[in-house]
Amino acid sequence: MRRIGDTFLKGLLAVLPAVVTLYLLYWLIATAEQVLGSLVRLFIPGAWYHPGMGVALALLVIFAIGLLLKFYLLRRLWGWFEQVLLRLPVVKTIYGAVQDLTDFISQAEEIGDQVVTVPLPGTDYRLLGVVTRRQWAGVAEGLGDEHTIAVYTPMSYQVGGYTLLVPASSVDPVDMGVEDAMRFAVTAGMSTNKSAPLTKSPDNGDA
Repeated sequence: MRRIGDTFLKGLLAVLPAVVTLYLLYWLIATAEQVLGSLVRLFIPGAWYHPGMGVALALLVIFAIGLLLKFYLLRRLWGWFEQVLLRLPVVKTIYGAVQDLTDFISQAEEIGDQVVTVPLPGTDYRLLGVVTRRQWAGVAEGLGDEHTIAVYTPMSYQVGGYTLLVPASSVDPVDMGVEDAMRFAVTAGMSTNKSAPLTKSPDNGDA
């Protein structure tokens, strides 16, 4: 029975990420079609409407917002709008959580250029981090020089971390992509590179 249960659990864990991802995509598409499709029908004859126009409108609106946010004044207005949301009870909790998630997704590509480990003085322990700055021109004097780098070390299971200013000679480079390193750190080392070949784990036998 244990072997059957383990096999079922492995199958469930294998398909669950794909199922959740596909369901979320379906929910987003269906919601956009239902909400914005109704808006489209207000402005065009019903015979002209075709399924998918609501999704197309959603994509156009998102693209337009991205273009508008390139203007300084509109960025300030959007920032003010976000501050209002972050002051509302309940809304600030939901909006803050979603904002943290989107920040984490975007920072995997933007946060730095090299993965390194930083040793903790007096121990054999190391922190996994990403180099975020090597040049210090335009930065407050005293923060760093040509021998100093900034390393961001993310915390596990939360969006946050520490920025360490350390000598460049004290870190060890890691042959790992920034996105993989961020995922590895945030999941407390449980996540691995999904593109890496799978190896069979030793069978310890059934109890």
